[in-house]
Amino acid sequence: MMARKNGRQQVGRWGEDVALRTLAQKGLRLVGRNVRTPYGEIDLILQDEDEMVFVEVKARTTGNFGLPETAVDGRKQGRMVRSAQYWLQSHPEWTGGWRVDVVAVRGKPEVEASAEVTWYPNAVQAGTAEDVG
Repeated sequence: MMARKNGRQQVGRWGEDVALRTLAQKGLRLVGRNVRTPYGEIDLILQDEDEMVFVEVKARTTGNFGLPETAVDGRKQGRMVRSAQYWLQSHPEWTGGWRVDVVAVRGKPEVEASAEVTWYPNAVQAGTAEDVG
């Protein structure tokens, strides 16, 4: 069990690294990583000009469990939005807009060039900081 969890953690970390590099190349700036809230963990928080972007990263090394993005079900989406709202309430200095993105990564961590990245901007819900008052 421990080896399986460590393997999943390694794949998750690899997926986050790949997602972060991809989004940074597109001009997004890292604000936080693995940020814990009472509603769950936010994998990546990035700033995209005047929007704060809360990113859920899903990584898979095989197709045995389907596409990575299919793991972001309604329940997970709700937790992501509540986590983002919690962060926004904790950072009243942020007055810009916000959104929740999903990044799906497929490939093998040991073969860096194998990574296939699909970015779903505004995948869950958009809003402004005023919406969470």
